[in-house]
Amino acid sequence: MQEKSKNKLELARGFRDFPPEEKILRDKILSEMKKVFEIYGFVPLETPIVERLDVMTLKSIFCEQSDVVSEMYTFKDQGGRELGLRYELTFQLARFVAMNPQLRMPFKRYQIGTVYRDGPIKAGRYREFYQCDVDIVGVPGVIADAEIISLLNFLFKCLNLEVNIEVNSRKLLNDVLDWVGIPKPLQESTIISLDKLKKIGKQGVLEELQVKGIDQKKIDCLRSEERV
Repeated sequence: MQEKSKNKLELARGFRDFPPEEKILRDKILSEMKKVFEIYGFVPLETPIVERLDVMTLKSIFCEQSDVVSEMYTFKDQGGRELGLRYELTFQLARFVAMNPQLRMPFKRYQIGTVYRDGPIKAGRYREFYQCDVDIVGVPGVIADAEIISLLNFLFKCLNLEVNIEVNSRKLLNDVLDWVGIPKPLQESTIISLDKLKKIGKQGVLEELQVKGIDQKKIDCLRSEERV
C-alpha cells in the first residue's frame, strides 16, 4: 500500500492568492489611480523587488530602531552578496534619484508594487502587500505637499469614496515633542512608537514609551494634548 504524502498544498504564511474576480476589480481600481496620477503630471517608475542589503539598511534612510530592521527578508545570492526583498518603495526612489543625477527636476513619480515584511500576521495584515507611492522630488516648501493633497482628494472622488485625509507633519510633531520636553536623542524613538498607534493601540504606545525611558510626566502631557 502506497504511503500518503505528508506534503500539503498550502500557501506560505502571510501570503495569498487573488482569484480572477478579485484581480479584475483590483486592476480596474489601479487603472483609475494611474489615470489620475498622470493627469497631475506624474510618471511611472518600476524598481526591482530585490535590493542590496547595504542600500536597504542605510542609516540615512530609516532609523535602526524601526521594526523594519527585524522584519526584512534577507538572503545571499550564489556569489555571497547580501540581498533583501524591498520592504517599502520610498528608499528605492531615493536610490534611483541618487543614481540618476541627470533627472530633470522636479521629478514627479508614482509607483505601485508589492513589498515584503516578515512581521506578525493578523486580520488584514500580510507579509506581501501592495504599496502605492506618489512623490515629488526637487520642490522646496509646501507646494508639493499641497499638490499631493489635491491629487488624493480628486482620486477618491473619482473612486466614489468618502474619506478623511489626515496630514502628518514631521516638523510639527518635532515641535510638539520639544514643547513637551522630550530630549532630542529620544525624539526619533518616540516618533516610531507614536506611528504604531493604529497598530498596537493607545495603551500599547504608552507602555512602549515607558519601556523606552520617557518620563511619565511627559507621557501624561502627550496624552493631555491627545497626541496618543
